[in-house]
Amino acid sequence: MLEQIVHLAEAIVQPSEAEKPLLTALCAAAGAEIEGRLRDGISPEDCGDAFPCAAALLAAAGVLPCRSGGDVEQFSVGDVSLRTGGGGQVCEAAAAMRRASAPKRSTVAASPTVVAAS
Repeated sequence: MLEQIVHLAEAIVQPSEAEKPLLTALCAAAGAEIEGRLRDGISPEDCGDAFPCAAALLAAAGVLPCRSGGDVEQFSVGDVSLRTGGGGQVCEAAAAMRRASAPKRSTVAASPTVVAAS
């Protein structure tokens, strides 16, 4: 699955050759982080395409602030697109990508137990 995450992350950030080792390491870390958020008994494969997409977004959010130019001006998830420019808001865009990659609480938290009142 790491290869799929790296492929998606490369589509998002268009890494230079020098950035590829960093991106691969961030993809592995992102995959491990998101896997750790899954409920017991749920595997990354159970999540379908959502898992590698979330991990790729999280990894991309780690690469973008490291760049010295070309700040993110626009980011889309559907059919992944990213527009860069000189706006100076890389950290904000990276934070938005990290938020977008975070699973919703209801998908990772255990189902609440309902206790009937006596």
